[in-house]
Amino acid sequence: MEARAAHGAGSVLRFQHLTWPEVNAAAKDGRLALIPAGTIEAHGPHLPLDTDVVIAEAICERVAGRIPDQVVLMPTITIGFGPHHMDMPGNMTIGWKTLIDHTLDVMRSIAYHGFDRMLIVNAHGSNSLPLDMAARLMIVEQPQVQAAFLNWWSLSDVKAVCKDMIESEVTSHACEVETSIYLAVAPERVQMDKAEPDMGFDCSPHIWRDLLGRPPAGEGFKSPVGLMEYWSTWTTNGVRGDPTKATVEKGEAILVAASGEIAEIVVELKARKILPRRDFHGDGRTPAPVRTSSEIG
Repeated sequence: MEARAAHGAGSVLRFQHLTWPEVNAAAKDGRLALIPAGTIEAHGPHLPLDTDVVIAEAICERVAGRIPDQVVLMPTITIGFGPHHMDMPGNMTIGWKTLIDHTLDVMRSIAYHGFDRMLIVNAHGSNSLPLDMAARLMIVEQPQVQAAFLNWWSLSDVKAVCKDMIESEVTSHACEVETSIYLAVAPERVQMDKAEPDMGFDCSPHIWRDLLGRPPAGEGFKSPVGLMEYWSTWTTNGVRGDPTKATVEKGEAILVAASGEIAEIVVELKARKILPRRDFHGDGRTPAPVRTSSEIG
């Protein structure tokens, strides 16, 4: 493959660094398009605004390094949906429909150039529903394309490695987990002398939040409901958790776990057959065309 030869065996193939003949070669080689996604928002007094972007990119770069001949690393979706954080200086947000439409247009472009398998790796909580919807709409619109979505913190291997390693009672935002990953990627940008915990979120049996899905200590906690209040109504510093317990070693372990499992997912997606639609109405008709999201409104 021309792109592989041009960039060296085992190196990360970055879409934006390719020439157009190398794009053709990457598509012909059947590579999966790996799409990191994050946002720009406050992460306490100690972490930079680009925390979610850095985490998404670091994980995806590790995935591409593990299986360099199977993926092409796409440019990151950098601005996401997060109006509930706007009371903290520095946050940027776009509308949920804008995020869906933007991501869908990105995937349409990727598909037009011959890539039929894509995976979005998300690192910002409020991106979850819009990005999942974008992936679903891509398949509805172009069933010959396989588009998948995941949140890195929901991975089984991440939860397993964190089970005995994480010391904080709560992990959520700018916490021990996110701070540890940033420390493993770019420690010079983390101001650990300013890290401080914030546990001010008021919990009840069905109202609680934890990045790793762990209920609070104590009896009576059940499955949490979705509730996203303005963060300024309860936080003192934009943190939810205890970043003071973060270490480079913890961050490295999480990156290894996340990238390893996503590499497995990529292999599964590439091996999965993309089957044609069938119409079961019994009159011999072909499946009706589906309108695009913009046509639907």
